[in-house]
Amino acid sequence: MLDITVRTENWQHHVRVSEETLRDLALRIGGDGDRFLVVQRIPDIPDEFIQVWHEDGGGYQLEHRAGGPERHYVVEGGDAERVAAVIVRWARRETAWDHGLGWALADLPLPEPVPEIDEEIRGVLEDRVRELLRCGYDDRERLSEAAEHHLVEGEVRPVTRAQASALVDRLWLERVEEMAGWAGTTDPERVTAAFETLEGAGITARENFTCCRNCGTTEIGGEGEEDARGFVFFHAQCTEGAANGGPLYLLYGGFDGVAETTTAVGREVTDALRGQGLTVEWDGSPESSILVTGLDWRKRLTG
Repeated sequence: MLDITVRTENWQHHVRVSEETLRDLALRIGGDGDRFLVVQRIPDIPDEFIQVWHEDGGGYQLEHRAGGPERHYVVEGGDAERVAAVIVRWARRETAWDHGLGWALADLPLPEPVPEIDEEIRGVLEDRVRELLRCGYDDRERLSEAAEHHLVEGEVRPVTRAQASALVDRLWLERVEEMAGWAGTTDPERVTAAFETLEGAGITARENFTCCRNCGTTEIGGEGEEDARGFVFFHAQCTEGAANGGPLYLLYGGFDGVAETTTAVGREVTDALRGQGLTVEWDGSPESSILVTGLDWRKRLTG
């Protein structure tokens, strides 16, 4: 799989796709509501991407950015197969992937300088963004939105979106540099592997799902397959607890509302987690939460 994400005009979001899938996505575009795709690295690096626009009956406009608007390049023309091949070469990080295409600078305007954030406000926002980065589920856009709105009170907005985005990009790259020193499989990846096993066994399993317990239990029924026997999830508050050094609380149950089904689902959940080498605490009661303890919460960013 390629370490990329792909977003399309029709709101699809693909993570770590194969070369064949990426090529198919590039060849597919052109119809109404499906005229472009944007490809980014994993982890996402600010101002580094490749994208293409195509409308049926017209040509292709291929663009890539390598470090800000002053390094944003564009080329028009070419056929679908050639454009798809270029995008795959970029995703594979091939040497000289961009040669022979006649790239030109897009001549985009440079952004206005972003004013400094008040020191006291900046400290509060940095603490919050670093906490969300430790959680590891938000992309740069969602983090920027969170930073922009974190200290809003009524009509008072201490920071602009541009200030929030600049702060997030700086801290994001700080976290990416830290991630470079991580080796092997991390505990959040073990949780993901256990959840994938459960999903394949007919249990709807969702990570960082909704904001709280009430929302999660209300919405989980519409998430999985119609024949799912039960569910397990943890919500954003659970994620923050684990990211701050505590246990990860899991909520689970059977969709039929029967205690015996909930207990059976709980056993499957604990078995899947222990099968990934994680430490689990559960007393076997359908009324008790399942706790994953002793976690080293190093969630790799995607973007």
